[in-house]
This record gives sequence, C-alpha cells and structure tokens, in this order.
Amino acid sequence: MLFWTTVKVAVRSLWAAKMRSMLSMLGIIIGVGAVIAMLAVGAGAQRQVLDHVTALGSDLIMVMPGQFRSGGVRGGSVETLTLEDAAAVAAELPEALRVSPVVRGNGQFKYYNANKQSSVMGVSPEYLPIRNFEIAAGRMFTDGEVERRAKVAVLGSDTAADLFDGADPVGGSVKINGVPFQITGVLKAKGTQGPFSFDDQALVPYTTAMKRLFGMDYLSEVDIQIARDADQAVVQAKLESLLRKRHGVREGKDDDFNVRNMAEMVETATSVTRIFTLLLGSVAAISLVVGGIGIMNIMLVTVTERTREIGIRKAIGARDRDILVQFLLESMIMSALGGFIGVAAGVGSARVGSLVSGFNAVVEVDSVLLALVFAVCVGVFFGFYPARRAAALDPVESLSYE
Repeated sequence: MLFWTTVKVAVRSLWAAKMRSMLSMLGIIIGVGAVIAMLAVGAGAQRQVLDHVTALGSDLIMVMPGQFRSGGVRGGSVETLTLEDAAAVAAELPEALRVSPVVRGNGQFKYYNANKQSSVMGVSPEYLPIRNFEIAAGRMFTDGEVERRAKVAVLGSDTAADLFDGADPVGGSVKINGVPFQITGVLKAKGTQGPFSFDDQALVPYTTAMKRLFGMDYLSEVDIQIARDADQAVVQAKLESLLRKRHGVREGKDDDFNVRNMAEMVETATSVTRIFTLLLGSVAAISLVVGGIGIMNIMLVTVTERTREIGIRKAIGARDRDILVQFLLESMIMSALGGFIGVAAGVGSARVGSLVSGFNAVVEVDSVLLALVFAVCVGVFFGFYPARRAAALDPVESLSYE
C-alpha cells in the first residue's frame, strides 16, 4: 500500500511540472526511437543479404578458377577450370545431385532498333534448379541443344522487357554479338544481388557460349547442387581433394581454384550484418545515455527546488528510504514513459522509411524489449544520484532552506 502511495505522489509531482517532465523525457524518446530505427535498419539489411545469398541456392557449392589468397591472382581470372573437371565432379562426387558448367561474359543484344548490353551466361539446363530460377514463359533449352551448340537463349525478365517492349519474345530472334539466337523462354523475375541483376541477363548453352560467342575452352565457374542433408564442409573437402588430384597440385602448394559453399557465405554475411547492426545500435544508444544525463540534471534541479518539501516530509516521519524511492520512481516513470513514446516513434520511423525508400526495415520484438529495458535502466542509473542526494538532506537545514 505504501509503495502505491509513493507511486501516486511521484506521478503527481511529475504532472505538476508537465513541461519540464516532457522536456526531460525528450532525450529518452529520441534515444529509444533511434535505437529501434537503427536496429530495424540493421535487421532489414541482414534479412536482405541472407535472402540474396539463399536465393542462389541454399545447397549450392561454387568452384571458380584462380585462388583468392595467392599473389594478387583474382579468383575467376585464370584458365584452370575445364569441362573435364565438371564431368569428373558429376561422376566422382556422390553428394553432387546436379552439376552445371558456367561460362560468363557480356554481350551486345540487338532486336530491330533496340540495343542493349547485358550479361550472357553459358550454362546447362541443370543451372535452373541449382540456382532456383523458374521459367515465366516458354521453356529452358535442352541437353540435346547443348550438345548441338544450338543458338538458343532464355532471357531474363528485364532483358526481355527492354528489347521487346512488352511483346512476347518467345519464338522470336535476337542477335547477341552479331550471332542470331532464337528465344525459347523468359525467366521469372528474381531481383538483384549487389550490383548484379538476375533479371538482366541471358542464358545460353555453355557449348554455344564457349565456341560461338566467346571462343573459350575453359570455364568461368562450376555450380554444384548437393544433397540437403549433406555436410557442406565435408563435401567441400572431398571436392577440393578431387580437383587437387586432377590439377596435380602438390601438398603445401596453393590451389589453382577456389571453392565457396553457401554455409560459409551465409555465415560471412550474417557476421558482417551483425557487426553493422551492433554499430548502428551503439551509436543510437549514445543518444539514450545523453537523455539519461538530461534526466539526472533535471532531477538535481528538482531536488534543490523541493528541498523544503523534503524537510517537511522528513519532519513528519518520512524515512530516507521513502525519499529515495520517490525520486527514483519519478526518474523511472519518466524514462519508462519516454521509452514507450520512443518505441512508437522508432517503429513509425522505420515504417515510413520503408515506404519512402523501398528498403524493408524489420522491427523485431527483441529490439523493442531491449530498448525499453535499457531506457528503464538508464532512468535508474542516472536517477539514483539525485534520489540519494535528496534522501541525504538534513531535515533541519531543509526546513530553513529559502
């Protein structure tokens, strides 16, 4: 009962100085709102990165020529990966469900008066399920067309829209680097990954890309889909051992290829975005601490102004603990109320920002609870000194204070 009486007294004291209380809460409101908004941005960035990575295929392993760690040689920039390597992986790696050779390049596309430059990917039909692509119209080219080096292509949705301006491209013809290709299908829109757009490209048979477009006898990449229950690290070790043996790489020497699995990429992406979120949250939390300092300053002024009131309360029997609890409650109520208003402001800012920018900021329940708990802790921490000072006042001196 005494506790609730103290709460009522604290609320009445804050209500009696509404403007001062609101200004005191302003720092907490801004701090909590900033924490929630920044954590929402970080969580949104993490989800977006993970969505982009998993869009490649959660059970994907990629092999590229070159070695990221060796003397400035960039992965994918050397000619060490061949069709025979891809065939060996398909034949000798039991966990490999699908294997697709990949040849990358750029092409100049021409359809009547429409011209554009776009990515050209030489692949096998297995590339679609490996990379989680779907056909929106038409069909994927066949293994027979790959063997014949057929001049057929499947266009990305943006490439088709830019060239055909809304018309149905399936069955039509487009020139790529001056070579006529028949369009067999159009991919369903998939979005972007960093600077690369999955929708602004064309898929052609890898044999056609190697011999008719780019004049290459090596691969840019080999994509492998493994069984979902397989351990990616174990499969990667087997794959590396197989390729070292095929390439004659001696023990202790750098590989002339590099292997990336999706588990590693997801872990890296998660780690980076987690650090990014932590930095954003830490910067925002500083403003919350500043808000706590503001509450402490106001409470110190309040203690000075209410010195005579404190003396009267002590004279009629109030204990030091009662005074301490009352002023501490006032600080906690301000910080908690400011926290709730800040939550509304932070969630609203995240929602408005998402609508305006198109970036999906994700407000998580954990971040809201964390911000509220931190706000109350700030109120307790920065309110304790003024409350302790009020409790320590001498009643005789307080009654004579003018």
